This record gives sequence, structure tokens and C-alpha cells, in this order.
Amino acid sequence: MTALCKQPFDHTTSSGYNHGMSNWIVYLLRCADNTLYCGITNDIERRLKQHNNGSGAKYTRARKPVSLETCVDVASQSDALKLEILVKKQKRNNKRSEEHTSELQSRIRI
Repeated sequence: MTALCKQPFDHTTSSGYNHGMSNWIVYLLRCADNTLYCGITNDIERRLKQHNNGSGAKYTRARKPVSLETCVDVASQSDALKLEILVKKQKRNNKRSEEHTSELQSRIRI
């Protein structure tokens, strides 16, 4: 996993990120063919394993292995869905920009 997640590093978990189950996460994956995939989850470790074992999204099944590019914690599933839609509408070059992600978050008042 990457150190780009918007949450303090926690050495007590296997990935280093202690995401609470009540929070939702918008994540961006880098696929084996160098494309990007955006999704939401409330358990990033489980979801990353699903993508890599072929039981995740249809898009990532043919593009394994995938790696976590970045992720952002949000307060609710509704906010996660809104941010996911905004990210998916962006050009590829803008999707990785932390500055751009912050701008998108402020647009939906997270």
C-alpha cells in the first residue's frame, strides 16, 4: 500500500492505516496496464484483496495486479459516492493530484 492515504499512519494494522468501519473511503487503484480505477469502500484492505483475486470490479479483473495509488477518508457513503463521481469525471492527469482532490472534496463539503 502507499503512504498517500489521507489518514495518519498506524503501525498497529498490517497496512499501516486504521480505517474505521463507520467511515467510507474513496480510493484510486493503479492497474497492471497503467490505467486508473476509482471506487469506494468501508474496508480498503478487504477491497484491495478482492480486486487482486478477481472478485472485485469487472474493470480490474482483466487488469490484475492492482496497487493502491491513493485513498481519502470521507464521513458518509453519500459523500463517498459524490466524490467518486467527481473523480471519474476528471481527466486522468488530474486524478492523482492531491491539490485537485482537496478541491473536489471542498465542492461537496466533506
